[in-house]
Amino acid sequence: MRSLNYSRSLHISDIEERFSSALHNTSRAWRQAVDRRLKYLGLSQASWMAIACAAKAREPLSQSELAESLEVEGATMVAMIDRLVKAGLVVREPSATDRRIKRIVVTPAGNLLYDKVRAEAVAFRKELLANIDHEQLRLATELLEGLKAIIESAP
Repeated sequence: MRSLNYSRSLHISDIEERFSSALHNTSRAWRQAVDRRLKYLGLSQASWMAIACAAKAREPLSQSELAESLEVEGATMVAMIDRLVKAGLVVREPSATDRRIKRIVVTPAGNLLYDKVRAEAVAFRKELLANIDHEQLRLATELLEGLKAIIESAP
């Protein structure tokens, strides 16, 4: 009986390890593929993600809110915003309620770029998922959303 339990625990451990590896590798491969697809726009993945995040926000985000959304350090965000400002894609505007805070506002040029990024991302996503069974996609999505919630609630 001991060898059966050992074999079963080894099997569970193996599938958990495979899942963890597949999740990490697929996420990285997806980002790299999208990055290759958007390379012609002349922006890094981090830059177009920052523009997309700022463009989708209901109201202009502060630099720290944008950094938190993108899960990057504040200093990294400042340098990235500096580059986006220099490229004319975003501007920093003072907050109406706190003069220490700068809000990141996407410019018309930034919005045009975001529209291109969004259209390319939608087309690419449809292309990649075209042959995936809809029910499998729904189940995988629910699994990943549930896993994210567990991770975020963990100490």
